[in-house]
Amino acid sequence: MKPNVDALVRRVRLLRKDECVRSLADKRMAEFEAVSKKPSKEIFKELCFCLLTANFNAERSISIQEKVGNGFLSWPKDKLALELARLGHRYPNARAAYIFEARRYKDGLKEILERLADDFEAREWVTCNIKGLGYKEASHFLRNIGRKSLAIIDFHIVDLLANNGLLEPPKTRCLTRKKYLEIEKVLGKIGEKSGLSQGELDLYLWYMETGKILK
Repeated sequence: MKPNVDALVRRVRLLRKDECVRSLADKRMAEFEAVSKKPSKEIFKELCFCLLTANFNAERSISIQEKVGNGFLSWPKDKLALELARLGHRYPNARAAYIFEARRYKDGLKEILERLADDFEAREWVTCNIKGLGYKEASHFLRNIGRKSLAIIDFHIVDLLANNGLLEPPKTRCLTRKKYLEIEKVLGKIGEKSGLSQGELDLYLWYMETGKILK
């Protein structure tokens, strides 16, 4: 298939002209910006949400996040695992362990990230220091707390790009760092032509694939 960046850009622009879709996307981006101004513990709970989403359903992770709430901050690991299991998470024990281990940053996470003004540097810190978060989940977390420069590349996005001839379908769903950064450059071109940040672009591409704008 012939690569066609412009065709995908046109689809994004059409969605931006849809008042309902654009309103939802703008609302989400405003919500992400608001999270960035919250205390460290609230930012940590968003980190926990992104730990839940890895290899799991985003909508169900949102529901679990709402129900667990402050339990992310204080529940013993065993109790958290039991609750995640009760709420239907696919990997309750592993996710509880990751959250429990990451808790050492819950009081200082905001300050640490504020010292890392560059979004790409912040992503490197997250992937190196938060077990359970790869590039995709780290980018997701940072976008959800107001950072806009990073691409959130999951299989929906990969399939969309592949179907438009913009990349060869990877042989595995698990992207290497090198492959992730290559795809991020492709998305960067689309975002630049669309007049959107990577964080905003993700919402529109996700809508193309799923008909939904989540977080």
